[in-house]
Amino acid sequence: MKKLVLMVAAVATMALTSCNEKAESATIDQANLTAAAANKEVAGNFPEMTFQETEFDFGTVDEGTVVEHEYKFTNTGSAPLIVVNAKGSCGCTVPTWSKEPIAPGGEGTMLVKFNTNGKPNAQTKTVTIKANTESGTESIRIKGIVTPKAKASAPNA
Repeated sequence: MKKLVLMVAAVATMALTSCNEKAESATIDQANLTAAAANKEVAGNFPEMTFQETEFDFGTVDEGTVVEHEYKFTNTGSAPLIVVNAKGSCGCTVPTWSKEPIAPGGEGTMLVKFNTNGKPNAQTKTVTIKANTESGTESIRIKGIVTPKAKASAPNA
């Protein structure tokens, strides 16, 4: 969408500034001015994903525990918000979200589950969210300490 708006703005700019054989008698076309103004208005019309918190510390848990946290967000922009995809920084971090568009002023949630199995010690995982916001990507984090499983001692022979 950004590319389309930029392309239309570029074409409008070229149309307004292109040379004319009779440059002395050239006048600005009112239709082009109206289209350029409309493009400028549309260019700032994006949803905005505002989270109550962007990082959650789950504290200290034993390895093998599955921790989860629900992130709440509001669309503080002026267009419907659509979350296209969300992906954890590894397979142990799985986000889920509602697929319906969120109207301006509306609220949504993203549930992030982190499986600590095989992930001992300090952990920080990021969820990258692809949405129709101006930047196109947003991110949230989950972190904490995972206490390693006790190693089984080898039997004496």
